[in-house]
Amino acid sequence: MSYLETTKNVYKEAALTPDVGLCCTTNPIWELPGLKIPKIMQEMNYGCGSTVHARDLVNNPKTLYVGVGGGMELLQFAYFSRHKNGVIGIDVVDEMLEASRNNFKEAEKLNPWFKSEFVALKKGDALNLPVEDNSIDVAAQNCLFNIFKTEELKKAIAEMYRVLKPHGRLVMSDPICEQEMNKTLRNDDRLRALCLSGSLPLNEYVKMLTDAGFGTIEIRAKKPYRILDTKNYPTQERIYIESIEVAAIKDPMPEDGPCIFTGKAAIYYGDNKFFDDQKGHILLKNQPIAICDKTAGALANLNREDIFISESTYHYDGGGCC
Repeated sequence: MSYLETTKNVYKEAALTPDVGLCCTTNPIWELPGLKIPKIMQEMNYGCGSTVHARDLVNNPKTLYVGVGGGMELLQFAYFSRHKNGVIGIDVVDEMLEASRNNFKEAEKLNPWFKSEFVALKKGDALNLPVEDNSIDVAAQNCLFNIFKTEELKKAIAEMYRVLKPHGRLVMSDPICEQEMNKTLRNDDRLRALCLSGSLPLNEYVKMLTDAGFGTIEIRAKKPYRILDTKNYPTQERIYIESIEVAAIKDPMPEDGPCIFTGKAAIYYGDNKFFDDQKGHILLKNQPIAICDKTAGALANLNREDIFISESTYHYDGGGCC
């Protein structure tokens, strides 16, 4: 049995018998005016973070969500796209699609504004999306891509890039791990399906996205996630896993490489009212401004005593001068 078949079986079981411990999300449930999440959706919340950000979801965006879970994030996306087929949900597991359909009926009872027709559920594979080129404003996946091995991951990211409109965004939440995992962990298909042993280092994860052509990457959050201990897992050392929330934007690739925002900021505190680096970045005196890592490096190379550059916080909320 391949690791992808193991994954299907894990989530078939999770659809038939909700497993509240399958993923350990630390995000609070969204509380928005008029939005009520059915309990069953909360129990089937199999993500490791959130992919729903209000600033992404303006002007009734066409939204794609791959790996539907119990439908919670599909319902949240529909909150911002209240029209027929405004949200597309894709999953390869029939039982999960059926569970979501049933959960939407519960959501209709709790939310007078919501209609199941707002979400178009389709059977499909992340490696071959049944979606037209350049047709999606916001695509999302939560705790799915880390399951894939390298070649499948490249294909899944390429598919998301294909279906997005220019300047569209891919919003993701996945576990990452900076420690090296042994082959036993890496080759354990069930641990991979459980969103654990497929976790990549952040730099490798980001490189997968930029290699696919995404010109702007935003690291929006990084949080503690799980521990693989020596008693319960085949490892000789304790493994620390974090979860990240990332947006990859289908901007043109800059000639000097992608803009990757990891939460760095610059503060100019010199004698003038502002500093202009003559490369499109203006720093107002004593006003912190978010900068991408590339700009941070360029400013650092100026060796100025009147510019402070912070370390990466791995929390980026927008703005900036790149």
